[in-house]
Amino acid sequence: MKKLLIVFVAVALVATANAQGSTTFGVKAGANLSSWGGDDAEGVKSKIGFHAGGIVNIPVSSMFSVQPEVLFSLEGAKSEDDDDAKANLSYINIPIMLQYNNASGFYAELGPQIGFLMSAKSQPGDVDIKDALKSTNFSLAFGAGFKTKSGFGFGARYALGLGTITDDSDGDIKQSNLGFGVFYSFGGSKK
Repeated sequence: MKKLLIVFVAVALVATANAQGSTTFGVKAGANLSSWGGDDAEGVKSKIGFHAGGIVNIPVSSMFSVQPEVLFSLEGAKSEDDDDAKANLSYINIPIMLQYNNASGFYAELGPQIGFLMSAKSQPGDVDIKDALKSTNFSLAFGAGFKTKSGFGFGARYALGLGTITDDSDGDIKQSNLGFGVFYSFGGSKK
């Protein structure tokens, strides 16, 4: 049901945005600082990863736009006691961000994100743990950044995990991620 709602909202916004301005396309990449939270996430600390993918920015009005993205993201967590002990999770994340755009180039954003688990390995030993985790991760993402008129920009975004990522009905581990990145947008009119 959540997937259907996200798709419906995205299609409705794209349909209404076509007459509002010039759609831009782009690429983005950056660093992640991800970790686990929840009642069963004891003894873990943040792990460094990266994200990369494509973006589409669709103006809805002069101040607001919708930005769906498709990002490959390396996330997980590592042990507080042993830096070699970690969980490496790779997701295809699809955030749909509503952006408030200031004429100066600064923007703020908020929106839902769904992540599809591609692989999950624990280290050391490269043990596959994908079967112990849910195939999707729902998050609420919010952030801010700056866009130049030439199409370059940078931003920071936090994706707060909303539900447990474990397949165990009693488990409570939530994946959250702080990302810092750069992007370049092309197409549309650069005013």
